[in-house]
Amino acid sequence: MKSRRIPLESEVDKYEVGKGMEDGFELFSDVVTKGWIVTDSLVKIERPDGTIVCPYIKHRRGRTFIGEGDYIIVQQDGTKNVCGADKVWTRYEKPEA
Repeated sequence: MKSRRIPLESEVDKYEVGKGMEDGFELFSDVVTKGWIVTDSLVKIERPDGTIVCPYIKHRRGRTFIGEGDYIIVQQDGTKNVCGADKVWTRYEKPEA
């Protein structure tokens, strides 16, 4: 028996600082010392106290840090994912204007 994917509607928005799209923030120093990820393109936000934090979204496998130019995908069930600008429109259809 063949199966096929059923298309689902998702909200696809380019990440913007200050819009509340993230689930939390991690100190950049902790991301660098505790993680095994490339930090060059991560969004870095300087807080008034001088600390630098990186935004992330939470999902069933943990956290994904948001990079410059990334899109936040919100599924119908509220599940969030991060998708790079280089792949987002190959995986999702652009809405018609």
